[in-house]
Amino acid sequence: MFCNQCEQTAKGEGCTVRGVCGKSHEVATLQDLLGHALKGLALWAVEGRKAGVIDDRVNRFTAEALFSTLTNVNFDPERFTGFIQEAVRLREELKNNVKEAGVKVDYSDPAAVFQPASETEMLIKQGEEIGQPWDKEVPEDITSLQQTMYFGLKGVSAYAHHAAILGFEDDTIYAFLHEGLAALNRKDLSLDDWMGLVFKCGEINLKTMELLDRANTETYGHPVPTEVPLGQKKGKAILVSGHDLYDLKAILEQTEGKGINVYTHGEMLPAHGYPGLKKFKHLYGNYGTAWQRQQKEFLDFPGPIVMTTNCLQKPKDSYLDTIYTREMVGWPGAKHIERNDYSEVIDQALSMPGFEQDQDQGTVQVGFAHNTVLGVADKVVNAVKSSNLKHIYLVAGCDGAKPGRNYYTEFVEQTPEDTIILTLACGKYRFYDKDLGDIGGIPRLLDMGQCNDAYSAIKVASALSEAFDTEINDLPLSLIISWYEQKAVAILLTLLYLGLRDIRLGPSMPAFVTPNVLDVLVDKFNIMPIKPPEEDLAAILG
Repeated sequence: MFCNQCEQTAKGEGCTVRGVCGKSHEVATLQDLLGHALKGLALWAVEGRKAGVIDDRVNRFTAEALFSTLTNVNFDPERFTGFIQEAVRLREELKNNVKEAGVKVDYSDPAAVFQPASETEMLIKQGEEIGQPWDKEVPEDITSLQQTMYFGLKGVSAYAHHAAILGFEDDTIYAFLHEGLAALNRKDLSLDDWMGLVFKCGEINLKTMELLDRANTETYGHPVPTEVPLGQKKGKAILVSGHDLYDLKAILEQTEGKGINVYTHGEMLPAHGYPGLKKFKHLYGNYGTAWQRQQKEFLDFPGPIVMTTNCLQKPKDSYLDTIYTREMVGWPGAKHIERNDYSEVIDQALSMPGFEQDQDQGTVQVGFAHNTVLGVADKVVNAVKSSNLKHIYLVAGCDGAKPGRNYYTEFVEQTPEDTIILTLACGKYRFYDKDLGDIGGIPRLLDMGQCNDAYSAIKVASALSEAFDTEINDLPLSLIISWYEQKAVAILLTLLYLGLRDIRLGPSMPAFVTPNVLDVLVDKFNIMPIKPPEEDLAAILG
């Protein structure tokens, strides 16, 4: 195996025996083979669009299948066998439809004629022979850009999939997923061509985050400031982790009136701010953190746990008897819920002890997405003009287990009292419970939501730019970004597409970015690795 798609990749170079995340050689190989099959499907999807042949099944499958290969989503080899077979079945069906539409082209590319074995073991051997979906025979800088775009596509596909579940789709997004995958088959693209595709991935991801924002807010309402308990309430309990609000709502509807309290975990915390979800009185609070002690949380939680999407490393096998997975999530040994029927989860919750007593551990506040923050934009502008507010920091991104992420806690703790911190995604679990006070009634720590709510931060930055009649890069705003997996890659590409400069990125730089590509990013955007927090703060504040 070879996998270098996440921040924690072995030795900062790539996992070659077993993933640091727990991914096996077999799973990594099948994921790469699925990428190969999707490249072949994409070739015909691109041709189909030229002839007006667009297949909704192909669109949705491409997003779902790419999403399944994202870090910490699916560790089940058998699930990938099905994805690979379906990719080729859809390819052949689409190919016939496109040819019937009068398209004369044909492809001899290995991805376009790939025929999968029928058994998982043979598929693994095929995957070992074929290797990764990018081209290893071109100059390493082009390979680096191919990887960057491919990993960005995975992030785009995750957000597109979440939006599609709520009935919101945009063929422009699907078209680029296919364009990017099909480009991985080409030998004629230059370094500049690939750089253009990388930035286009950022552009499309912005469109995708905007679509998902609209899907969530039109379905559940705009988030509002909400105090969320961090303790526990006596009674039966279910823990819901991940990103998909649709799954949480189904669980809340099916547990209503059954004496079960529902707790959030990880990226599900922002759900408490949505009116359409917070109306359920048994949505009680948030339990635990995203990474720092996740395995202990699994062991301690006295009820079943539902994993809706990627968020955590593979749980220890001894915990799997109380874990249920949803969507494309899969771990050997964990139970998978189909068709949003949570009756088995509910029965298990009722059979388990639940919490024996109430426990108060304070609260955190969520719900400061763009609609809320823009509602007090005049106060923010006046605070800046009156010098009561000197600087705004966006400290956002992924959390992770590798040492070095304490930087983000220390950075937030050391920010001056006349500054505000915007935060989003699971990286905030390093500091989300800090009491930083307020400035003129505006909390100094504003939780904007999940990772896809980077769109909220962009909207706020754009509004402030208009209010001050200046470029975003000239605002008293600094971006301190932590990354872990491929949704963060897509978001970073969006920030670069928008031309944002002086981004501080950590804990380490991506292994798939070569020195030459990094030099380009430094020269064009002054992107930089994090330093000790006191040094970064001193540099930012001058």
